[in-house]
Amino acid sequence: MARYVLDHAEIVHGKDVLDFASGSGLVGIAAKMAGARSVCAADIDSFASVAIGINAQVNAATLSVTTDDLLAASDHGNWDVILAGDIFYERDTAERVFAFLSWHAERGATIFIGDPGRAYLPTAHLAKLAEYRVEVTRELEDNTIKRTSVWTFGEIDPQANQAA
Repeated sequence: MARYVLDHAEIVHGKDVLDFASGSGLVGIAAKMAGARSVCAADIDSFASVAIGINAQVNAATLSVTTDDLLAASDHGNWDVILAGDIFYERDTAERVFAFLSWHAERGATIFIGDPGRAYLPTAHLAKLAEYRVEVTRELEDNTIKRTSVWTFGEIDPQANQAA
């Protein structure tokens, strides 16, 4: 997802961005480097919020950080772009996340989802924008190359799809 954001800075440039399920903050930092007006990195894990803060500082990126459960919040927030990475790994979570992202898409937010082929990604409702082959360590994965894709809501011209 971070590579896609950096290669397509126009998707976040001058916009308010939510890095949903941020983890280390990598994608949010990429969005800030690509010219996002503001970035909120959200992750319910308090360890992630510490990592986001450290990584943002090291990369001289100004991000706001929240550990609020945005899926349960009554105030859903208002972002121009939502970047969600590797969040469709569990059925219940996937359903809640998809409802959250759909709600925002219906209100005009542009949604980008990075996913390494998780079982619960609702691809029937999405269009693939790009596919990447990422080198990973054999100690963490079952292969040395992981295929991951970037998706968005709706239909995309197949001629516009990119592979990296």
